[in-house]
Amino acid sequence: MKFKEAIGIDISKKTLDVVLHCCQVYCQFTNDKKGFNELIKWAEKNSGFEIEQMIICMEHTGIYTYQLSEYLAKKSIAYSIVPGLEIKRSLVITRGKNDKVDAKKIASYAFMRRGQLKLYQLPSKNVSKLQKILVIRDRMAKQKGGYQATLREFKELFTKKDNELLFASIEKMKAELDKQIKKLEKEINKVIQEDEKMSYQYKLIVSIKGIGLIVAANLLVTTNCFTRFENSRKFACYSGIAPFSNQSGTSIKSKSRVSHYANKKMKSLLYLSASSAIQNDAEFKDYYQKRIESGKSRMSTMNAVKNKIISRVFAVIKRGTPYVNLKRYAA
Repeated sequence: MKFKEAIGIDISKKTLDVVLHCCQVYCQFTNDKKGFNELIKWAEKNSGFEIEQMIICMEHTGIYTYQLSEYLAKKSIAYSIVPGLEIKRSLVITRGKNDKVDAKKIASYAFMRRGQLKLYQLPSKNVSKLQKILVIRDRMAKQKGGYQATLREFKELFTKKDNELLFASIEKMKAELDKQIKKLEKEINKVIQEDEKMSYQYKLIVSIKGIGLIVAANLLVTTNCFTRFENSRKFACYSGIAPFSNQSGTSIKSKSRVSHYANKKMKSLLYLSASSAIQNDAEFKDYYQKRIESGKSRMSTMNAVKNKIISRVFAVIKRGTPYVNLKRYAA
């Protein structure tokens, strides 16, 4: 269907800043069901179109987006969720920033691409549940890292004998976070195993060396069980590990580089996977050593390993069979 109007929404914890592109009308609504109902009525009244003739576009803002996404999905209203950096890069440079300006940018972006925007598919109940658990686990892991850093600093600067309470408090907090993180990881595994599709894909993914529970769970959530990305190259671009050439005529020619616009969380997880794969997979270890010996940099080699891992992941999902390390059987 060809959409005649685009609605840009900037989402925050409590409010929605909304702009209709064609008539350039702005309004703010509460981020709850009452606000959603008012938004739809307001859009139809001010645009002159039925809601079915309009497309709603918003930035991905994590958990603040979920309530509106669920509402629109239940109402069968067309909407798209787009990374903020993609919107920023697609539009001309503008001065100033506030929620109204951001909503206007989103509306402009959506109207220009109203025929190409990919409609968002709301994740299943289990994928959404898994996503929420991963968010909490990630926050706890960061807090644990903070306490570990503080503990190291204290050991360097102070004696434990003279600061028993401080050391005991930090160690107790770290131990409690460890305990809670393990509980969350058990729940992550439980959610995956209770869902037939996720359990099947999880078994395929972890057959690849370097991928464990947390990386696999994040892959399932980020790809929405491998429905969001058509191939490994597109996912590599999204994760910021796909190299791009930089060449124009004869005067501009430099090494291929990865983009800084990426899902930094996934990029970090893939780095951990690559590090583990190099240590535990003979094929990756040989590949890494040969590249280093040939003069390639460590970072570019690690990036190449990340891309190989992602290629394997998408290959086993497409093929429907676990990864088999052929080098093990080579004569």
